[in-house]
Parts: sequence; structure tokens; C-alpha cells
Amino acid sequence: MSGLMRGANVALTKEIPGLRTLVVGAAWDAGGEHALDDNLVLAAVLCGPDGRATSADDFVFFQQVVSSDLSVAAVDAALGDDTEQLEIDLDGVPAAVERVVVVLYLSEGGPRRRTLGQLKRCVVRVLDGATGAGIVSSEDLAPGFGPETAVVLGEVYRHQGGWKFKVVGQGYAAGIVGVAEQYGLPL
Repeated sequence: MSGLMRGANVALTKEIPGLRTLVVGAAWDAGGEHALDDNLVLAAVLCGPDGRATSADDFVFFQQVVSSDLSVAAVDAALGDDTEQLEIDLDGVPAAVERVVVVLYLSEGGPRRRTLGQLKRCVVRVLDGATGAGIVSSEDLAPGFGPETAVVLGEVYRHQGGWKFKVVGQGYAAGIVGVAEQYGLPL
């Protein structure tokens, strides 16, 4: 599995014809900081052509584990080296959804200020959902984190009739509030 730098992308369905289901996973190392590790959440936002969430029901996270159209779901027990995973049924993603944005954020709670800059390692990877075979992974994104409490790890998006994956690594010091504002999710 090749490692992609921030901003790099790969043509998923062009490289693997017949690819129907993806698993997008994130693996992180909190360096033994249990309070940090226990408060990290992997989520997805289904976005339309305008780059905004198609509806409030299209935010997949621990309190809403599947999108309203059932095309994106949080995986109950992550496989392999991933800490958490999301499954994407490419054929089931509605035509109105142009991209699925994968986000890692710190849930609120606890008196001590935590940031993603405390992570020792953070990688996002894409697997073939049918076979479990690795397709691509990112470089270690953790060295680029600082005061952020949320980060867009990557995007699965439509391109010329197929699907691509892009490593993003863009953080938000405002946390999930910044993500919600960026993608038009209600707070």
C-alpha cells in the first residue's frame, strides 16, 4: 500500500474496476494519553456539489452511525491496524452527494485542553470493502497537527464517472464547530 502526502489523490475505480465498497480507516497513537485516545471520534459528512452537507442526517458519527440513505456507516469493530473505520457503499451513495469527507475530532469533555497536536501518529487508509485488501494509505499526518481539535483526514469524491480518494490533513482549531460551519451542519 503506497503512502500519499497531503493533497495527493488516487483514482480508486479507475485503478480497481468493479470496486463497489470501501472501508476508510484511521489509525492513531495517542502516546498512552488515554483521555485523548478515548475522546477521538471518526466521522463522515456527505456533501453535495456546493461542498456542504446534503442534510443534517448525513453526518455519520457515534450518535448517528449510518447516513440517512444507508450508504455510509461507522464500522462496529475496526479490522486490522485501524482504530476506527467507516464503510462506504459507492453504488449506494445518492447522485446528489459529490463527496464523502472523513473527519477526526476530539469530542468535548474533561477539564484539560487536548489537541490533535498531542498525537504521536495519525494515518488514514482505504481498503477494498469486499476483500479487505489495502488500496492506499496516507503519510503520517500527526507531525502537521498543532492546536487543532478536528481535522479533515481525506475525501472520497466523484470524478469523471468514477471515484477518487484525496488525503487532506486540514485542521480546525475550533474543533467540530469549525467543521460544522465549513460543511453547513447544524450545531
